[in-house]
Amino acid sequence: MNKAETIERLLPEIGSPRASGEHFAPSNIALCKYWGKRDAELNLPVNASLSVSLATLGTRTRVEPIDAEQDQVYLNGLLQAPDSRFADRTRRFIDLLRVNQPQLAFRVDTHNNIPTAAGLASSASGFAALTRALVEAFGLSLSPTEQSVLARLGSGSACRSLFDGFVEWQMGQREDGLDSHGVALPASWPQLCVGLVKVDAGEKPVDSRSGMQRTVETAHLYQSWPLQASSDLARLHEAIDSLDFALLGSVAEQNALSMHATMIASWPPLLYWQPQSVAMMQKVWQLRREGLALYFTMDAGPNLKLLFEAASRDAVLAQFPGIEVVEPFAAGAA
Repeated sequence: MNKAETIERLLPEIGSPRASGEHFAPSNIALCKYWGKRDAELNLPVNASLSVSLATLGTRTRVEPIDAEQDQVYLNGLLQAPDSRFADRTRRFIDLLRVNQPQLAFRVDTHNNIPTAAGLASSASGFAALTRALVEAFGLSLSPTEQSVLARLGSGSACRSLFDGFVEWQMGQREDGLDSHGVALPASWPQLCVGLVKVDAGEKPVDSRSGMQRTVETAHLYQSWPLQASSDLARLHEAIDSLDFALLGSVAEQNALSMHATMIASWPPLLYWQPQSVAMMQKVWQLRREGLALYFTMDAGPNLKLLFEAASRDAVLAQFPGIEVVEPFAAGAA
């Protein structure tokens, strides 16, 4: 099964774009990580995962049909070279919808208010926003679940950025991947805060897709990962249902470190951490020993995301001045 065949099942008919489309999608931080694919072509995961939205942090994308020989792809106002990785991924995703109109060209304007390719899930929000904009431009009648499936074909974790709040990405079983998509959880946690510690906002040397493949192929330690993730997912649901912050934080932190352990065990070793990343981890552990309810998680990059509740906000800011704090469930956050 390839992407074109999945698109045929998802969208039996695709007409011409009616107009432009523009949408915002939030980035998301996984508390139970997605790491490893059972189908690389369709971005189908080895394990289910669970994330929380970053509310107003993410990507706004506008697409508009143009009279040109090729797409014009802009990132934060700068025209990208046609052979750049960003433009190439964007173009190949649009190709899924213009399969019957290969001559059709678009201008794509993408604006990230988070660093691109730095381990802050910009590809998740990027492909989610692009999906929403294209669905509007083509006038497609797709449910949120179907849009989540479509976004996943661009970037796996994008399927979670179609929703706000807590989102579970169900791994699914079908060969065509139509049952692998994000599902928004009804839970709300108004006191939950996420603090972004930006150790390095530059583009990471090994992208997540390549790092994931290397880990699966070379790390024997990876064999334990699906069991770890399954257990962690169940405990996170328990924590969310009972608003048990200590359980949420400890499971999220252990899950992140377990994922990074599989990367370090790959060959050549894959280590996204920088000296400051480790220093920040040590600082969190010391503060927790001193009684501060503070945990962290990390995606495939050097940056930490602190997890704490509103009651600890002043204490956290005193220790980490200048961090950006997100309240995913605050009034007006969605």
